[in-house]
Amino acid sequence: MPTDLTQAYRAFAYNNAWANHRLLTACAGLSQEEFESERTGFFPSLQKTLNHVYVIDLFYIDALEGGSLGPKAWTNTIPCPTIADLQSAQGSIDRRLIAFCDGLTPELLLGFVHIHRDTRVQSERCDRLLMHLFQHQIHHRGQAHAMLSGTRVRPPQLDEFFSAEEAPLRAIDFGKLGWTEDMIWDA
Repeated sequence: MPTDLTQAYRAFAYNNAWANHRLLTACAGLSQEEFESERTGFFPSLQKTLNHVYVIDLFYIDALEGGSLGPKAWTNTIPCPTIADLQSAQGSIDRRLIAFCDGLTPELLLGFVHIHRDTRVQSERCDRLLMHLFQHQIHHRGQAHAMLSGTRVRPPQLDEFFSAEEAPLRAIDFGKLGWTEDMIWDA
């Protein structure tokens, strides 16, 4: 496995955190009532959808780190009732995922992660679990983006990756996150 494949996972982790930052920053323009309002979606509100993203991140990132939290991650389906709570919690879990991906090696990507389920422990290859986690995030962020489109707050563009030419367009967000382009590409 080429070493540069670990770089791709690192970039996915940073891009994931950036998209979460952009979406939650936009949601901060909503009132609490708007955040909680019922909308069309699998989890029928922005609050429920974005909390779902967070608790599933917690579940899988704990497993990636060798933990055994398992389904206790979603005992409370809305651990972050406000946008401010969610921004803080999601930012923290995103930093944990970045730290995990920063430490990846080709051997670790091919290693197995033990995921504690209700009655069993599932073993999954790390690379596959990470791709599942990123896809889960993308899917539910898309639902939240559509919900946000039905409010007075303009949803942010989330379909960007880290094109070199567009670095100036994300410089403000990167500054707020404490990142530089070199942190992602030259590690």
